[in-house]
Amino acid sequence: MSKQPATTKKPAEPDRPGWAPPILRGERMEHGLRLLELDVRRRLDGLLQGNHLGLVPGPGSEPGEARTYQPGDDVRRMDWAVTARTTIPHIRETVADRELETWIVVDLSGSLFFGTAACEKRDLAIAATAAIAHLTGGGGNRLGAIIATGEKTTRIPPRGGLAHARSLIRTVAETPRAPEGVRGDLADALEQLRRPPRRRGLAVVVSDFLGDPDWQRPLRALSTRHDLIAVEVVDPRDVDLPDVGTVVLADPESGRQREVHASPLLRKEFAAAAAEHRERVAAGVRRAGGGHLVLRTDSDWIADTVRFVVARKRRWSGGGVA
Repeated sequence: MSKQPATTKKPAEPDRPGWAPPILRGERMEHGLRLLELDVRRRLDGLLQGNHLGLVPGPGSEPGEARTYQPGDDVRRMDWAVTARTTIPHIRETVADRELETWIVVDLSGSLFFGTAACEKRDLAIAATAAIAHLTGGGGNRLGAIIATGEKTTRIPPRGGLAHARSLIRTVAETPRAPEGVRGDLADALEQLRRPPRRRGLAVVVSDFLGDPDWQRPLRALSTRHDLIAVEVVDPRDVDLPDVGTVVLADPESGRQREVHASPLLRKEFAAAAAEHRERVAAGVRRAGGGHLVLRTDSDWIADTVRFVVARKRRWSGGGVA
């Protein structure tokens, strides 16, 4: 299990940058949920200019815009009217079909209740859930979730409608942390989604993917039936030790702590091990054929989501590799 500094102080609430997710706990829960919904709707729709169907799997059947033909495009999508008018080969893009069942696996193990930048990783996991709900909502689509803390797993059956999406996000936000000493089990949560088999749809896994990579096999099995997106939530202290002399490292799930001196050599070894782990995560997602979105507690999570959606849409339209 990755160690994390236990004594790093988080910035006070007034210093939180405007792009950070709102506080979603305690007496601020209701206000924070309203702010989160407003942020998602205003900024996602604004930055994507209304084209927020990029997470929906498949080429679809609804006609969209025409664009210049590129080698490798399906000639069956050729737009002969535009081609004749311009004398340049064009194809007609399509908009993805809008009857989609989306399942979100939300990992809320102990390591997610940690953050040293603008928010905790847990806050980003909730924000990512809200963004997925918005990007896949409407048109008869249904959204379900599996919320895993290591102590218990909560299953929310898929349903449509804004009221259901709001209730699902609230349930994720109100899920309490498992007691100290309880380890998360992402592999088990993935297996619970995979069995029994469900109709083909979109599966989104939100986690920091710390610990043993025993989740890789069920992730690959899940991708054989569903389009897959892995949302990796990262804090700066997951990848780099601060140059602060003596620091207390803690396992956020077992509670074990160890005081060490953050020497240049230790910091270098920590960074190398963290980079190796993150590359294993990225390789595991690639082998499963899934999209990989990385959200950081020190970065604009909505802008990162927009870049991911645009790149994913461009890849499907034949405009390049995401």
